[in-house]
Amino acid sequence: MHPRPGNQIECSAADLSQVRINPHLMKLIPSDLAYKYGVLPLALHGGTLLIAMADPSNIFAIDDIKFLTGYRIETCPAPEAALQQLLDSYYQRPARVGARLSGGTDSGVHDTAQEGSAGRREPKTPAEPVPVISLVNRMLNDAINRGASDIHIEPYENTLRVRFRIDGMLYDVMNPPLQMKNAILSRIKIIARLDIAERRLPQDGRIKIRTEKAREVDVRVSVLPTLFGEKAVLRLLDKSSLELDMTRLGFEENDLTLFKEVIHYPCGMVLVTGPTGSGKTTTLYSALNALNTTSKNICTAEDPIEYNLPGINQVQIHEEIGLTFAHVLRAFLRQDPDIILVGEIRDFETAEIAIKAALTGHLVFSTLHTNDAPGTVSRLIQMGIEPYLIASALTLVVAQRLLRKVCPRCKTPLSLPLPAYRSLGIAPGESGTDLFYKGAGCRNCNNTGFKGRVAIYEVMLLNDQGRELILEGASSADFRREVMRKGMSSLRDSAVKKLKQGLTSPDEVLRTTPAP
Repeated sequence: MHPRPGNQIECSAADLSQVRINPHLMKLIPSDLAYKYGVLPLALHGGTLLIAMADPSNIFAIDDIKFLTGYRIETCPAPEAALQQLLDSYYQRPARVGARLSGGTDSGVHDTAQEGSAGRREPKTPAEPVPVISLVNRMLNDAINRGASDIHIEPYENTLRVRFRIDGMLYDVMNPPLQMKNAILSRIKIIARLDIAERRLPQDGRIKIRTEKAREVDVRVSVLPTLFGEKAVLRLLDKSSLELDMTRLGFEENDLTLFKEVIHYPCGMVLVTGPTGSGKTTTLYSALNALNTTSKNICTAEDPIEYNLPGINQVQIHEEIGLTFAHVLRAFLRQDPDIILVGEIRDFETAEIAIKAALTGHLVFSTLHTNDAPGTVSRLIQMGIEPYLIASALTLVVAQRLLRKVCPRCKTPLSLPLPAYRSLGIAPGESGTDLFYKGAGCRNCNNTGFKGRVAIYEVMLLNDQGRELILEGASSADFRREVMRKGMSSLRDSAVKKLKQGLTSPDEVLRTTPAP
């Protein structure tokens, strides 16, 4: 048994009598898991962990250990009696192995019941074998520990793929046996209170998870029938990670001052634009949090409600029963509101009511899908809103993206060639030191080189000249040139500032932002 050059580890049957176990390796695998599967960590080389196993064909054990440690797993067969003897020497035997699996919990993840029945545990049904429960629970636990925002479970003709979205990027995590796809989906449906017999129509549900560290995580579940079976996407909403302090979101100092000033206006419309997953909801929640006082009546219409904000009246949209954004907005205007948040402007009717609310003494926040801040005006016009209404109601537009940050533990200096300077729109020596960074990849960042994200912003205040251009029917290009001339910083400008601060990498700037 010896490491080969590179990341591969070669071994034959392990001679455990000659093994000296590194105590640090023992910490990688908890004792209950070691006893449950009969495994012992032997060596760590690069990103590969070598383990001795009584049953190397146990795919559940290998997947669980891979989830838990974050390493690739290589196995060595070993005699069960010798393994048990070593386990007793190095570990303290747990009182009852696998006890936490009862009731459908494992690895510190506890699923709580849905709305109206908080506190009850999901019962384990006879149709659910323990390995499936363990696999789903460990999948959730691993996603939470890695800071994933989404879990994708995708069936194909010959494979079943599980991917995590971490810092905005999808990564392959595991490939369970294809025959387990129905069992995994059934388990997810049960804990999300969905109909396990319905496999022809999309379904949506929610799960509440309480970890052993007393963290509460809401999980939105979406199940979609595809060609080769049902695909599930689980969005993890960790309340402990919600950042409501707008000074820490990523605004540049001047943009933050402007944003703070405008959100305290008594009326008008503030729009936040960007693609799905760009942090728009966090920016809006931070604004509402700053405005949330006993003297303000704040109402929100959202689909879905991602986080509960105490002191704010939040309404969940249900289009299937006619409770649309437009319907809720009309009701809000009879509720004496000071501030209104519309989760998204999707159609002419919603846009028209929101603008009229902004013109009648209300401060209105909403989101829109556009590529940049100046493009918001043409988008509203395309939806059918008259230019004079836009010019009168619109106050501020914020376009934003999320930029991955270089991992602080493995960041290394990076020298840029001259073409890269030109692509970024900066001159050599402009940043003073010309010191840039990239991530080499380590366990802390799952070998991606990035850990966490920061927002970049394009903040456009609609002044008198901008209103005149709207009324004159100026093109998007002319409108953008005018607001840039008046001092608006583009998304690329904001990203380059983060690059010069050493927060991100040149490739990430080019990937995330369009050329100005």
